Amino acid sequence: MFIVKIKRSSFYQIVYEVNGKKTSKSTGTANRTEAEKIFEEFKKSFIPPTQEKILPNEKDYHTLSEFKKEYLEFLQPIKSKRYITSIELSFNQFISFCGDILLKQINTQIIDRFISTTFARTQRGAHQYYRTLKAAFNKAIEWNYIAVNLFAKVKFPRLTKVYPVFLTEDDLIIILTNTPYQYLKDIFTVAFYTGMRLGELINLQWNWIDFFKNQITVKCSDEFVTKSKKERIVPLSEKVKAVLTTRYQNSEHQFNQVVFYRQEGRMLHQETISKQFKDVVRKSNLNEKFHFHSLQHSFASLLVQRGVSLYVVKELLGHEDLATTQIYSHLQQQNLRDAVNLL
Repeated sequence: MFIVKIKRSSFYQIVYEVNGKKTSKSTGTANRTEAEKIFEEFKKSFIPPTQEKILPNEKDYHTLSEFKKEYLEFLQPIKSKRYITSIELSFNQFISFCGDILLKQINTQIIDRFISTTFARTQRGAHQYYRTLKAAFNKAIEWNYIAVNLFAKVKFPRLTKVYPVFLTEDDLIIILTNTPYQYLKDIFTVAFYTGMRLGELINLQWNWIDFFKNQITVKCSDEFVTKSKKERIVPLSEKVKAVLTTRYQNSEHQFNQVVFYRQEGRMLHQETISKQFKDVVRKSNLNEKFHFHSLQHSFASLLVQRGVSLYVVKELLGHEDLATTQIYSHLQQQNLRDAVNLL
């Protein structure tokens, strides 16, 4: 703050700042002494105006639970039920940790503590919460709820590298021997030899299958969307073709009817099939870590062990990114070592 005489006025001007911008006020006198007295009085009585208050949008007052509700409603038409359940779980865990606070109250310290506390309990769970919440808060930026995604500023701890477990063909034979129902045996077999996901299998229709081209086209519809949201071709091996041909011959099928069912006209449930697979694994005294998704890992692992490139495996599994398929790279390295040992 100071006084100055400018060309466009004969009076001294008091120059000061308001909200970071310079402004001026005339002293009403051309006399330096009088101007300085006025300036001193002005300084004593001057109260810096508060920065213009910008009334926040009502969105700024959203709590975590309110944002969770809006975000889940947004995802409902475009994501699978399983994915939405995982998002809801992540929000619930975060809210349970820090309370139903406003989005604006979240800081990196809260996120750091949440991640480290959860990581100590379950590394994979913590990683899922971190990824899903980070994606959610990116959407919060798009909706102008927040200015910065603080989850992106928090470094996630290094995960312990765990290779996926997979079944051998001998393990599959044991499982099929202990499986009580034919429709389950068929599902387990097709999963093992195609790498198809459980959601794809229970939605598989006869019009997806081309027995002349020996392929299945995994399709998207109003009722079902693939994980990648894209259709893909799955070649039929002779073993899979034999299973599907037998089912085709033994069923009074319609073109758009599902291939696998226990009771005609009723869809199977993923949770039920997964539980039944786990029950058979326990009954067979096999590795407790085996679960239905292990059948897809088994398909990929067998291919890699037989020299199929990771890129081809990526396409067969419908992975978006080769990095996802890299979990099988250790098997590829073993193949390379075995090949060198032949020299």
